Amino acid sequence: MQKPFIAKILFLIVILSGVTTAYAQEVEKNPQTHELTEQEDSEKKSKIQEYINHHLLDSYDFTFFSDEEAGKHYGFPLPVIIFDDGLKVFSSSKFHHGETVAEVDGNHYKLYHSKIYKTNAAGDINYDEEGHATNDKPLDFSITKNVVTMVLVSILMFFLFRALATSYKKNKSIPKGVGRFLEPLVLFVRDEIAIPNIGENKYKKYMSFLLTIFFFIWFLNLLGMTPLGVNVTGNIAVTFGLALITFLITTFTANKNYWAHIFWMPGVPKLMRIVLAPIELLGMFIKPFSLMIRLYANMTAGHVVLMSIIALMFIFKNWLGSSLSFGLAFGLAILELLVAALQAYIFTMLSALYFGMANEESH
Repeated sequence: MQKPFIAKILFLIVILSGVTTAYAQEVEKNPQTHELTEQEDSEKKSKIQEYINHHLLDSYDFTFFSDEEAGKHYGFPLPVIIFDDGLKVFSSSKFHHGETVAEVDGNHYKLYHSKIYKTNAAGDINYDEEGHATNDKPLDFSITKNVVTMVLVSILMFFLFRALATSYKKNKSIPKGVGRFLEPLVLFVRDEIAIPNIGENKYKKYMSFLLTIFFFIWFLNLLGMTPLGVNVTGNIAVTFGLALITFLITTFTANKNYWAHIFWMPGVPKLMRIVLAPIELLGMFIKPFSLMIRLYANMTAGHVVLMSIIALMFIFKNWLGSSLSFGLAFGLAILELLVAALQAYIFTMLSALYFGMANEESH
């Protein structure tokens, strides 16, 4: 049973050796062509890295694809809202994807590294000794790509759950349509996350938040897998906001036993209570911080790895490397679909766990 497999491996090694030898001979015959090829590969890698960074960062417009030779970008601009000597509202098309300087009411603004800086008509950017831009930055309240995506997901969730609630009323608690897909997930959040971690007597007041956070993160993660180029949960400001809400709910709904456990832990010697109090107090902030970093790091890493593997198809110049890259990217994309749901589950489960700790009864 093993001989055919070993024979295939040996045959593959022979083929790869032949390809490598032929390539080495070609390099010796045409060294100048090889140097040009290396330069082209370097430029291609730089463009790929720039594209990956562009995908990970937020932007002031939606760009579906671009034609570099023609200098055209296909998408639509978004409104820029800044406060600099008064409120200023204009279209992001004035930046022309960071290539031009926007003039508004006599002031000039430039888009530099996905941030808006105040500059002159020439678009000059000043730097300090460490290479950081020193130009003034106006207060930015712009509706960016991530903001639009979150609004769209919020609207989608509103209509989906409104349809589910309407279906329950009309069909005697039997959902129909999209409700048949949502109901098992709602019951999963209730029976597998909320009740075990919070308790059957107190879970109901947290269910609205837990359901919202689960579907909100899950839908955003799924949109991040589409060619739209959105990476909302890979933005640390978004994950910070979600973790902050969990922290505030935990803090303001906690009972006296929760605070007694932090500042005067029962069941331990008094000297140890004094030592443990600052540690427990620090733990209050470490928990939401871990929520923020876990979601941000996992989703960002997934996007970087997946897009890097896809980029290998354009770097390899033979059918074998491109085929392997495509197969690996396809398998990783399937895995990322599972990760999208898993990260939503973990964030919701840990939030429920913190709520349960905040409402724990004295023993």
